[in-house]
Amino acid sequence: MAGEPTEEPQDDSGDEPERPEPPPLAHLYGEPPPAPAWFEAALADAPERRRIDVQGAGIELLTWGRRGDPGLLLLHGNAAHADWYAFIAPLVAQAGYRVAAMSLSGMGGSDWRERYGIAQWSDEAEAAAEAAGLFEGPVAPWLAAHSFGGFVAMTAAARWGRRLRGTMVIDAPLRMPAQQAERQRQRRRPQPSRVYLSPEEALMRFRFLPPQRCEHLFVVDHIARHSLKAVDGGWTWRFDPFLFEGFTFGTPQRDLGQAQCPIVLVRGARSRLVTPALMDYALSQAPPGTTTAEVPDADHHVMVDQPQAFAELLKQALR
Repeated sequence: MAGEPTEEPQDDSGDEPERPEPPPLAHLYGEPPPAPAWFEAALADAPERRRIDVQGAGIELLTWGRRGDPGLLLLHGNAAHADWYAFIAPLVAQAGYRVAAMSLSGMGGSDWRERYGIAQWSDEAEAAAEAAGLFEGPVAPWLAAHSFGGFVAMTAAARWGRRLRGTMVIDAPLRMPAQQAERQRQRRRPQPSRVYLSPEEALMRFRFLPPQRCEHLFVVDHIARHSLKAVDGGWTWRFDPFLFEGFTFGTPQRDLGQAQCPIVLVRGARSRLVTPALMDYALSQAPPGTTTAEVPDADHHVMVDQPQAFAELLKQALR
């Protein structure tokens, strides 16, 4: 079982998939790893935490920085949550920006719904930007989204992109509609999330999907600990395991082409999920003038592999 997948394992090269990496925290037996001073200082810059109502569901919203400064909204990937950015957002906010991160419904501290869809998540993102005051700055805000959240960002750019200064899509595996439909059909039948007797046991099982080596275990530990919740009988992961039953994917390929704001496509330079071929396909679907970037020495989870470089990339976009 994956502790908290951000995307199903996929090898688009056509080669045999690599042997899965072991859970990165297993050898720590629940003990937190040492962390550098910059990371501890970032987490000490704690966000304001609140919940907002969007179409009948409570949505978790975290904010940093002064209301009225130029804004940035951060969206996470599949089965992730707002605290994936708790060590990134302060680095950006300290440079004079208002930063918000949210948990999409069905994930993190947000409510679960009967059914989910990309368009509704796009509505949640706009409501979160409103509630965070991101439209109150001297310039329009940016939207940045990782992995599956990138599809939400594509739809947001088409639906309410006129309100944005730009949208950054980070290592989101955009595929041809027929390929995406086939992947949806091939999804494994969902099962209830496993309940662990202790948080330590759960932490020892946590791993990323697609699997990868993780040099910064202090980042992994932070993400994993904020991925857990107490339930009857123990601890389990904070996402709806039945999220994709009846899921409405929409048409992000079309939405990307109809974006009403500038687009930046980003990939981890070592990403096996977003190959150069998939990056080229996304660029072919994007509006004229779309730019691209790579995060050096990063796999799919760029904020895990290169957190400080990723924060610098966000700040460069905001300037």
